[in-house]
Amino acid sequence: MIVVTGASGFIGSCLVNKLNNKGIKDIVIVDDFSRPDKIKNTEYKVFKEQVGRKQFFNWLDKNHKKVEFVLHMGARTDTTEFNARVFDELNLNYTKSMWKSCSEYKIPLIYASSAATYGMGELGYNDNHEIVEKLKPLNPYGESKNEFDKWMLKQTKHPPYWAGLKFFNVYGPNEYHKGRMASVILHAFEQIRNTGKVRLFRSHRPDFEDGKQLRDFVYVKDVVDVIYFLMKKQPMTGIFNLGTGKARTFLDLARATFHSMNEPENIEFIDTPEDIRDKYQYFTEAKMGKLRSAGYEDLFYSLEEGIEEYVQEYLIPGRYF
Repeated sequence: MIVVTGASGFIGSCLVNKLNNKGIKDIVIVDDFSRPDKIKNTEYKVFKEQVGRKQFFNWLDKNHKKVEFVLHMGARTDTTEFNARVFDELNLNYTKSMWKSCSEYKIPLIYASSAATYGMGELGYNDNHEIVEKLKPLNPYGESKNEFDKWMLKQTKHPPYWAGLKFFNVYGPNEYHKGRMASVILHAFEQIRNTGKVRLFRSHRPDFEDGKQLRDFVYVKDVVDVIYFLMKKQPMTGIFNLGTGKARTFLDLARATFHSMNEPENIEFIDTPEDIRDKYQYFTEAKMGKLRSAGYEDLFYSLEEGIEEYVQEYLIPGRYF
């Protein structure tokens, strides 16, 4: 039996579909299932049981002998939320409880960290454990993820296998419910469909031209492929970056979206809002050597390949994965 938390969310629901496609149906999905806008993410998935987030640890105490693996994707991911107590409860303390339970019951664990832990990238984007204590995230979300990583690395009791994944800019199907927190690709698609143009933030730094701010955009299908690989192979333990290893510009993203929609390019630049301007990242790029050294050899979707599939197979027809 495999437990997937955050199973009605973006990455979690895609992960359940990945498991289903691999013939795995003995799945327990865990989440807050009260949001109607997330129902379609699990509508056609095959699973054995559905457990509420608040009831999960009681359930685990009774059923831990049946659990082969926990894939802990559940988290509060809103980077505009500044109530640290929300993140302490849902990200930091919940994940501590997950770690303790999996350690006690000897259940392998993969959990979601975040590239938001890197802050402005002052120390680079290398997933070595030595820099975790020195990182300076830019918001309570990133802080909650880094605080768990810091706490976890000090523990003497571990699950039999564990991996923490620092997701970079993930995009793809099943993120319809995320609103403002959805990927730039989804926002670009909706802007083009509704107005015929895309609005991008103007650069406020002399070393970057408008639209040439860089991010490591990674397609969600690559993300779940990596999680499945780690679950099946259980190579070395550790915190791993999960991006493509190749930063791309927002101009590249916008142009690929126009192309995938067969629409003429029409890009407008607007000022970055002042309230986020001093915390706006101009460059992120995952160092992927650790994952490669763990044996992961598959190629990642290029930005153009991922956007084309996402737009044409999911966004235009309104499909889910």
